Amino acid sequence: MADIPEDDLAGTRAAMAPTLNATASILPLLAKTRQARFDPQLNQRWQAAVRQLSGDWSIRHQTGEVAVRPGVFALYQLALESADGDCLRLVEGLASVIDRIEDVGPSPRLVAAFSACLESLGDPRGLEHEAFTERAQHFAERLSAVAGESQEAAARSTVIDWLFVGDSEDKVSQMRDALAALPPDAYALKTLSAQMALEAEQIGMYGIMHLARQLNRAVGDGAHLELGAVRTGISRQLDQLSASLAAVDG
Repeated sequence: MADIPEDDLAGTRAAMAPTLNATASILPLLAKTRQARFDPQLNQRWQAAVRQLSGDWSIRHQTGEVAVRPGVFALYQLALESADGDCLRLVEGLASVIDRIEDVGPSPRLVAAFSACLESLGDPRGLEHEAFTERAQHFAERLSAVAGESQEAAARSTVIDWLFVGDSEDKVSQMRDALAALPPDAYALKTLSAQMALEAEQIGMYGIMHLARQLNRAVGDGAHLELGAVRTGISRQLDQLSASLAAVDG
């Protein structure tokens, strides 16, 4: 193998010198341990709180969602202690979702958002995960969005409930008139009770649905409506419907 002329070696060294010097200056920075953003003890307590919250969430079917709230509150206290805005907004999002679940029930979107957030927080590096800030921002936005959607849905549901109650109270009044008629109007009783049962089922008012169906069965073909005992029984069922509707109306 031919020897490389000394002049060529010197020229190569001179050309590479800036690159080598730059590399030499960067290596210590690469080797340096990443500076912790949070107090190590705070991070440990954060990780323990996340594990506790995840455990509470996993058994919510036995204990109810209300048992999850203390874990969210504990995490909120640590977020305040961290003095990190993204961390605080993240936990506020978790709290908003729990509020909505307690108000309107565990809808699939609420449950999915809460579960995905807890899974992300379960990383063993906790607050010191390189992507924690980005994840916190993402889930804070997602949690707030689904909580807002559920709040709007709850408001719409309340309006629907009021409309249903008003219409059903009219039906009960009409059924009382049909029962008091001579002879009692079996067709009106059957038709109105069937309509009420169907409408109650469509909006999830199953208690009223069952009462309306019971009344419908009691009317039957109307052959026994002229009997005083039968009319008294149906009148009591109408009273039960009125009481149930009044309870919904608050």
